[in-house]
Amino acid sequence: QVQLVESGGGSVQAGGSLRLSCAAFGYTYNIYNIYCMGWFRQAPGKEREGVATIYTGGDSTYYADSVKGRFTISHDNAKNTLYLQMNSLKPEDTAMYYCAARIGGGLCYPGVDFTYWGQGTQVTVSS
Repeated sequence: QVQLVESGGGSVQAGGSLRLSCAAFGYTYNIYNIYCMGWFRQAPGKEREGVATIYTGGDSTYYADSVKGRFTISHDNAKNTLYLQMNSLKPEDTAMYYCAARIGGGLCYPGVDFTYWGQGTQVTVSS
Protein backbone atom coordinates (compact mmCIF):
# COMPACT_ATOMS: atom_id res chain seq x y z
CA GLN A 1 0.00 0.00 0.00
CA VAL A 2 0.94 3.62 -0.50
CA GLN A 3 -0.25 6.50 1.64
CA LEU A 4 -0.44 9.98 0.13
CA VAL A 5 -0.38 12.92 2.52
CA GLU A 6 -1.20 16.40 1.24
CA SER A 7 -0.23 19.68 2.88
CA GLY A 8 0.01 23.37 2.06
CA GLY A 9 -3.63 24.30 1.72
CA GLY A 10 -5.04 27.41 3.32
CA SER A 11 -6.88 30.66 2.81
CA VAL A 12 -5.59 33.40 0.53
CA GLN A 13 -6.91 36.45 -1.24
CA ALA A 14 -7.44 36.51 -4.98
CA GLY A 15 -4.16 37.00 -6.79
CA GLY A 16 -2.21 35.21 -4.10
CA SER A 17 -0.19 32.00 -4.25
CA LEU A 18 -0.07 28.66 -2.49
CA ARG A 19 2.16 25.61 -2.87
CA LEU A 20 0.63 22.21 -2.24
CA SER A 21 2.75 19.18 -1.39
CA CYS A 22 1.95 15.48 -1.47
CA ALA A 23 4.32 13.02 0.17
CA ALA A 24 4.14 9.31 -0.65
CA PHE A 25 4.73 6.77 2.11
CA GLY A 26 4.70 2.99 2.00
CA TYR A 27 6.49 -0.02 0.60
CA THR A 28 9.42 0.99 -1.55
CA TYR A 29 8.35 -1.48 -4.25
CA ASN A 30 4.92 0.11 -4.54
CA ILE A 31 6.30 3.64 -4.57
CA TYR A 32 8.83 2.61 -7.22
CA ASN A 33 5.98 1.49 -9.44
CA ILE A 34 4.24 4.87 -9.37
CA TYR A 35 4.67 6.36 -12.83
CA CYS A 36 1.96 8.99 -12.88
CA MET A 37 0.74 11.45 -10.24
CA GLY A 38 -1.84 14.15 -10.32
CA TRP A 39 -3.83 16.80 -8.54
CA PHE A 40 -7.60 16.85 -8.54
CA ARG A 41 -10.06 19.22 -6.90
CA GLN A 42 -13.68 19.19 -5.88
CA ALA A 43 -15.77 22.18 -4.89
CA PRO A 44 -19.04 21.79 -2.94
CA GLY A 45 -21.83 20.70 -5.25
CA LYS A 46 -19.50 20.15 -8.19
CA GLU A 47 -17.91 17.11 -9.78
CA ARG A 48 -14.27 16.28 -9.19
CA GLU A 49 -12.00 17.99 -11.69
CA GLY A 50 -8.56 16.89 -12.86
CA VAL A 51 -6.22 19.85 -12.39
CA ALA A 52 -2.82 18.56 -13.50
CA THR A 53 -0.87 15.34 -13.99
CA ILE A 54 2.79 14.46 -14.44
CA TYR A 55 4.84 11.43 -15.45
CA THR A 56 7.16 10.89 -12.47
CA GLY A 57 9.93 9.64 -14.76
CA GLY A 58 9.95 12.66 -17.02
CA ASP A 59 8.63 16.14 -17.64
CA SER A 60 5.45 15.38 -19.53
CA THR A 61 2.55 17.21 -17.94
CA TYR A 62 -1.13 17.88 -18.43
CA TYR A 63 -3.08 20.90 -17.22
CA ALA A 64 -6.76 21.68 -17.23
CA ASP A 65 -7.54 24.74 -19.33
CA SER A 66 -8.80 26.54 -16.23
CA VAL A 67 -5.33 26.51 -14.62
CA LYS A 68 -2.94 26.72 -17.58
CA GLY A 69 -0.39 29.47 -17.12
CA ARG A 70 -1.17 29.80 -13.41
CA PHE A 71 -0.44 26.37 -11.88
CA THR A 72 2.74 24.30 -12.16
CA ILE A 73 2.98 20.61 -11.24
CA SER A 74 6.35 19.08 -10.36
CA HIS A 75 7.74 15.96 -8.72
CA ASP A 76 10.84 15.28 -6.64
CA ASN A 77 11.72 11.61 -7.05
CA ALA A 78 14.33 11.70 -4.29
CA LYS A 79 11.72 12.89 -1.79
CA ASN A 80 8.78 10.96 -3.29
CA THR A 81 6.89 14.22 -3.18
CA LEU A 82 4.51 15.87 -5.62
CA TYR A 83 3.99 19.64 -5.73
CA LEU A 84 1.47 22.06 -7.15
CA GLN A 85 2.51 25.70 -7.31
CA MET A 86 -0.61 27.81 -7.62
CA ASN A 87 -0.24 31.45 -8.63
CA SER A 88 -2.75 34.16 -9.49
CA LEU A 89 -5.40 32.31 -7.52
CA LYS A 90 -9.04 33.07 -8.21
CA PRO A 91 -12.14 32.53 -6.05
CA GLU A 92 -13.21 29.78 -8.46
CA ASP A 93 -10.08 27.83 -7.46
CA THR A 94 -11.66 27.28 -4.04
CA ALA A 95 -11.98 23.53 -3.50
CA MET A 96 -10.64 20.50 -1.69
CA TYR A 97 -7.47 19.45 -3.50
CA TYR A 98 -6.53 15.79 -3.71
CA CYS A 99 -3.30 14.09 -4.67
CA ALA A 100 -3.43 10.80 -6.59
CA ALA A 101 -0.97 8.24 -7.89
CA ARG A 102 -1.16 5.54 -10.53
CA ILE A 103 1.02 2.44 -10.75
CA GLY A 104 1.87 0.27 -13.71
CA GLY A 105 2.05 2.02 -17.04
CA GLY A 106 0.14 3.67 -19.82
CA LEU A 107 -1.29 7.11 -20.23
CA CYS A 108 -1.05 9.81 -17.61
CA TYR A 109 -3.94 12.25 -17.61
CA PRO A 110 -6.95 12.84 -15.34
CA GLY A 111 -9.17 10.43 -17.28
CA VAL A 112 -7.27 7.27 -16.29
CA ASP A 113 -7.91 5.31 -13.11
CA PHE A 114 -5.65 6.33 -10.24
CA THR A 115 -4.59 3.69 -7.71
CA TYR A 116 -3.99 5.74 -4.58
CA TRP A 117 -5.63 8.88 -3.24
CA GLY A 118 -4.84 11.30 -0.45
CA GLN A 119 -7.29 12.73 2.07
CA GLY A 120 -7.23 16.21 0.59
CA THR A 121 -6.23 19.71 1.61
CA GLN A 122 -8.60 22.69 1.52
CA VAL A 123 -7.84 25.75 -0.57
CA THR A 124 -10.01 28.83 -0.09
CA VAL A 125 -9.59 31.95 -2.21
CA SER A 126 -11.45 35.08 -1.20
CA SER A 127 -12.24 38.01 -3.49
